[in-house]
Amino acid sequence: MRRVAPGCVHWGDFSSEILFPGRDRTTEGPRVSQPGSGLSDFIIFLTCARPWRKKPELDLMRFAQLFSRFRPVGLSALQHLDPLRVKWAGGREGPTWLRAAWLTRACSSSPLQLPIGQGNQKNASSLSSDLSQPSPTATQEEEEGSFGTLSSKYSSRRMFRKSTAQLYNLRLREQSAEDEERELEPKSWRGRKNTPYWYFLQCKHLIREGKLAEALDLFERQMLKEERLQPLECNYTVLIGGCGRAGYLKKAFRLYNDMKKRDLEPTDATYTALFNVCAESPWKDSALQSALKLRQQLQARNFQLNLKTYHALLKMAALCADLRMCLDVFKEIVQKGHAVTEETFSYLLMGCIQDKKTGFRYTLQVWRQMLSLGLQPSQHGYNLLLGAARDCGLGDPEVASALLLRPREEMVLLQPRAGGFRTRKRAQAQVGDGMSIKHVEALERQLFLEPSQVVEGLPEPREARAPSKAQPEVDTKTEPDHMVTLTSLASEPSRWGLEANLLTLGAVPPAVVSFGTVTTPADRLALMGGLEGFLGKMAEHGLKPNIKTLTLLAEVVEPGSPAESSLLTVLDTHQVEADVTFFNTLMRKKSKLGDLEGAKALLPLLARRGIIPNLQTFCNLAIGCRRPRDGLQLLADMKKSQMTPNTHIYSTLINAALKKLDYTYLIDILKDMRQNRVPVNEVVIRQLEFAAQYPPTFDRYKEKNTYLEKIDGFRAYYKQWLKSMPAEETPHPWQKFRIRPMGDQESTTEADMDRSLGGR
Repeated sequence: MRRVAPGCVHWGDFSSEILFPGRDRTTEGPRVSQPGSGLSDFIIFLTCARPWRKKPELDLMRFAQLFSRFRPVGLSALQHLDPLRVKWAGGREGPTWLRAAWLTRACSSSPLQLPIGQGNQKNASSLSSDLSQPSPTATQEEEEGSFGTLSSKYSSRRMFRKSTAQLYNLRLREQSAEDEERELEPKSWRGRKNTPYWYFLQCKHLIREGKLAEALDLFERQMLKEERLQPLECNYTVLIGGCGRAGYLKKAFRLYNDMKKRDLEPTDATYTALFNVCAESPWKDSALQSALKLRQQLQARNFQLNLKTYHALLKMAALCADLRMCLDVFKEIVQKGHAVTEETFSYLLMGCIQDKKTGFRYTLQVWRQMLSLGLQPSQHGYNLLLGAARDCGLGDPEVASALLLRPREEMVLLQPRAGGFRTRKRAQAQVGDGMSIKHVEALERQLFLEPSQVVEGLPEPREARAPSKAQPEVDTKTEPDHMVTLTSLASEPSRWGLEANLLTLGAVPPAVVSFGTVTTPADRLALMGGLEGFLGKMAEHGLKPNIKTLTLLAEVVEPGSPAESSLLTVLDTHQVEADVTFFNTLMRKKSKLGDLEGAKALLPLLARRGIIPNLQTFCNLAIGCRRPRDGLQLLADMKKSQMTPNTHIYSTLINAALKKLDYTYLIDILKDMRQNRVPVNEVVIRQLEFAAQYPPTFDRYKEKNTYLEKIDGFRAYYKQWLKSMPAEETPHPWQKFRIRPMGDQESTTEADMDRSLGGR
């Protein structure tokens, strides 16, 4: 038998007896120590209304009779009782009007005298008003029991913060940043079901239009996440090829690794695209490491590369490594039995151009080796020759004279076959069989020949080879009356009837013994026959110059020479359509000579041919603006043409002002730059910092210097100008590929997201 404390009622027995008459009773009834106690009834109610218990069915009539005698207790019970959730015995709810009437009558001042449901609306409203105004005793007990709980009853908020539009925007940015960081759940695809080959064709079409970002988004989002298709090898290969043309190295190898995780076998086209992306990458060191690692993996698997893949590997070696690695790859091509073509030698020429000191000699040797194999040069090969003449030097004149003017038997690797047209065609068909490892090794010995080896190997006396110290050019001694300088051919090409063209395989005239001083691009062009001789060689191979060839010729011809003036005639003779880059090259050469009027005279030619000048045109004109009035007039003309000068134009004008220490002109340039809000780059900052420095020997108290009188004013203006100017940010090479074009309307890049988070 359980004991009950005095003044308390056993809640289980009481609930079974009174509240829940349908349940079986196990006890005789409640044992009450103090019958009629309101506190006991209240404890019983709270016990029955515990929310964690399963709520049984209540007999609402019996419950109303229980609390009809105790107004204070009934009032406190109604504060915790939700009559809408109470059910009648039998599992059904009572009518709304009946529950409302019961609630109002349960707390009235008099006991229930009328049956439930026998009341009008007026009595219900009066009873409701009595409920809203409880007695003072009930109010006091209510305040004592509910002290400190009003906030939880009327509001669920625990903390109150001030909120503004800026804070709301920051919260939205945080949410968007979190959504970008974690991968969202892919939405179910509701469009038509496409095939992987359809996505291959769509990505190929987008890449051809230069939309690599859209192609990557179509593949990664729609195909993989939304449609959840299993990609094929071609889907990855076409995207890796697009990344290869753009130099997107990181994304290309990420696609390659994903391809291997899906157990897809890469093909030759895949490896060709991977080597190509290494060649086109802006970061050559990391690209070289990735390419070497990939090459080692292929060699470990004994994977046989085709000629196209070898060409991509050779291109990577030419642009990222040096000529020695190019020859190693070239030797491997010959060892594998692949036929060497003109394209193979084109990549070798690209490797030769990377050596700025001796690249021109390397280019001529490789070119003559290609001709000795009977290969037909291409237009691209001739453009590479002009690029080598523009950018590279000849190297040691003694070594160049021994290798190019007096070739020994070892240096003549393969002589051209004599005969007619059919014989030459048969020789070209047998090129692959004619090139051997011995020939490649002999070519390598020629390219990297040391001056000491030249002295030991040549049988001619040294007096006939060594140039005189008093005379920089080398003369011949075959005939006393004919003394010819090879480098003078640039200005006097045929004074003695001598024609020297190192692009031919025939022997150089015996009157030429060695080279003199070959320093300028015009001198190197003279070694290839000059303008007429170079175009004549192209005509012999059935080739015509294009606009790129003529632009390169405009860069290497002698400035102010008749050959430069004849370029426009050559342009019309071969019916080549000129572009703005060709005329910009001519303007730059004239401006560097100080001929600003001659550069301006080319502007009517642009208008006559329907060519619109660009910012590079005005930048070339700015090179010739050596006076302040010319520079300010150029800025005024650009303003009339509604063109805003860029940083390069202002940098050119600042350079001209620095050479004359004209600080007044320099301040005028900075004022115009500030007015147009042109961002400042590192080059301009370096120029202005140099202008703001005092010379090491400057002493204003010792002597007067008219050039440096205004340096203090410039320093003060430059300090204030620097605080108000925006800085130019160098865009990331891969930033345009990170945009998600097929996503939301407000697509942002990763760099913008990082910048917004950092600024916050």
